[in-house]
Amino acid sequence: MAKLRLIQVGVGGMGDTWMKTISESAEVEYAALVDVNPQVLAAQAGKYHIPQGKCFTTLETALKLPADGLVNVTPPQFHEGACCSALCAGLPVLTEKPLADTMEAARHMTACSQETGKLLMVAQNYRYQPFVRKLHDLVRGGAYGAPGQVQLAFYKGPHFGGFREEMPYPLIIDMSIHHFDMLRYILGTDPLQVTGASWNPAWSWFKGDASCLLHFDFTDAVKVLYHGSWCSTGDETSWSGDWRIECAQGVIVSRQDVVYEALTGEPLRLSALSAMPLRAQAYLLDEFVRNIREGTRPATHSADNIKSLAMVFGAVEAAQTGNTVRL
Repeated sequence: MAKLRLIQVGVGGMGDTWMKTISESAEVEYAALVDVNPQVLAAQAGKYHIPQGKCFTTLETALKLPADGLVNVTPPQFHEGACCSALCAGLPVLTEKPLADTMEAARHMTACSQETGKLLMVAQNYRYQPFVRKLHDLVRGGAYGAPGQVQLAFYKGPHFGGFREEMPYPLIIDMSIHHFDMLRYILGTDPLQVTGASWNPAWSWFKGDASCLLHFDFTDAVKVLYHGSWCSTGDETSWSGDWRIECAQGVIVSRQDVVYEALTGEPLRLSALSAMPLRAQAYLLDEFVRNIREGTRPATHSADNIKSLAMVFGAVEAAQTGNTVRL
């Protein structure tokens, strides 16, 4: 079977992770690389042995080439333009999260996907890890009864530089989207409303609020307490955060991506994780390819993932206003 030809727009930063993933796949090859920075473009092309004739500084030029799909790794404010241009050119798109930088843009992108009949898939790579799959299976399996309350804690202190350190709500918009999407996946329900607050500690190197405390009400009376910080000073969690899911007949816990479980009154015991041959970006790329070839729709297609994005902008509104925001 012939390899699918992909255009990748955005090759620096997270783009390098995608270039590594794509270069290691036997299912795809590059039709073109696009980046507005010619120096970064040349360096990345050389690193992955991509001919200079396949490198462009404008997406418009690259879209004139024969291709089967596009991978978008631009900053969020450019997602709408890049994705809609590709969709209207007849290409399915795999875009980095968050889907967009505003709900208006996300709705427009989803409409473009529906009107063109082309797939718009969001790269929610955190879903596809062994411990997340285990939490999902334990909660949805029912052995511990219905979930009632969840505590999710996230503490990291990364120094990214670039656009993230200039965003007004860097944690909620660029990072918490992962945790919110995992909540929807693990619980199998959607949130109804959110309250909370955000702030920026005195020592923060971010321009915008890098810490938050949020309370979500999900359907089936599930309460979720989320506390996160991107300017933590120590004792960090994993990137996926530490989880405590209390159910009617027991508790399910994850610390540093290790899962424990216990029926009510029993001590925690280690929970074995199932092997996942593909995970994170490799899983997403494989699913993207499979959906292009089979004409199916992935779990993180834009019409569903916009619900995770609604949690993000609902949380921002709640933090700004102090009000309870319906989702």
